[in-house]
Amino acid sequence: MIDLEEKQERVLLAGVETFENSENFESSMLELAELTKTAGGIVVDAFTQKRDKYDTKFLIGTGKLEQLRWAIEVGEIDTVIFNDRLTPRQNINLEEVLGVKVIDRMQLILDIFALRARSHEGMLQVEQAQLSYLLPRLVGQGIMLSRQGGGIGSKGPGESKLETDRRYIRTRIENIEKQLKKVEKTRETIRKRRKESSIFKVGLIGYTNAGKSSIMNALTEKTQYEKDELFATLDATTKLVKIKEDFTVSLTDTVGFIQDLPTELIKAFKSTLEESTHVDLLIHVIDASNPHHEIHETTVQKLMEEMDIQGIPVLNVYNKMDIAKDFVPTLAPAVQLSIKSAEGVQWLRTAILEKIHELFVDFELDLPYTMAYKLPELKKIAMVNDVIEGETAYKVKGLIAPNMTWKLDNY
Repeated sequence: MIDLEEKQERVLLAGVETFENSENFESSMLELAELTKTAGGIVVDAFTQKRDKYDTKFLIGTGKLEQLRWAIEVGEIDTVIFNDRLTPRQNINLEEVLGVKVIDRMQLILDIFALRARSHEGMLQVEQAQLSYLLPRLVGQGIMLSRQGGGIGSKGPGESKLETDRRYIRTRIENIEKQLKKVEKTRETIRKRRKESSIFKVGLIGYTNAGKSSIMNALTEKTQYEKDELFATLDATTKLVKIKEDFTVSLTDTVGFIQDLPTELIKAFKSTLEESTHVDLLIHVIDASNPHHEIHETTVQKLMEEMDIQGIPVLNVYNKMDIAKDFVPTLAPAVQLSIKSAEGVQWLRTAILEKIHELFVDFELDLPYTMAYKLPELKKIAMVNDVIEGETAYKVKGLIAPNMTWKLDNY
């Protein structure tokens, strides 16, 4: 939680539009403003500039730099946040000229992750990502170190760690990696047990703030942290959901995606994000009310390719239809709903069932009356449609996942 007593920083945003980023530039700048608000800052103004290429010394041109200096003085600005990744040298040059703290989009995202991390694993992953990002920026002098005492861009490792030498930082990163490997072994054991448990696995993926946690809460009828903010969920959470009668699936919610997700975070959260690669069905949640939802879809699909999440069936779900305006779906097939309504929850359950019907195969078996006690167990791993009484056994008909048909030999 953000300390409400802490003075909110007054922030200027800055971004450079080039031919390469022109398509997503507007949405990216709007998103930078939302990220800043999420981190507890007040956006006073935004400065943008069109250039053929970035300035190697300051990223922006000297004319725009002078405008920033004037705006900083007039607006009593505390921090300038650039939408583009700054090199260590550019960061130093900008702080020397502007005289205030300067961070970039990547450090802002890392800062928010530090605010949101709740589990021991999540905090370790964030610290690892922050230290990896900040290591080349430890210049040992100037504003870059003195600023680490507080404010946006300084959550996580803190002053005591950042003022030590590079060798200590590298040692700390190595120690974190060792701890995360132990956590990953535990996660792999849990994942293996889940796989052996015969439960059909469903994963939620999507852009940050698309409504994944709301869907998790609606389907499980349990409370998980959800809020209209970016990166409300960082840690992978798995719960059991009864989709039809006793037929149960596991539902996993993971961290949301975003444009230009820092590579340090992708690496650090690899084990958490990999939860999405070990499922039988992915539910891609899209915020239909966001005018830039097409860019969000492309971002998610691109990251899925980078994470090698391929060959897994996908159900596209356009959420927040109750507040969507002039909406036109771009992915098909898809279901459109508001998970906040009872009808929306029912539509989603129906859509999941229909998707499972497409993926499952028919089965028919005779279950002896002497093994009738196994019927409830069978109903958990398969969708049983008919149970007909015969002379010596029940004739059971239904649907089951193709990779689970071997389980029928036990009945």
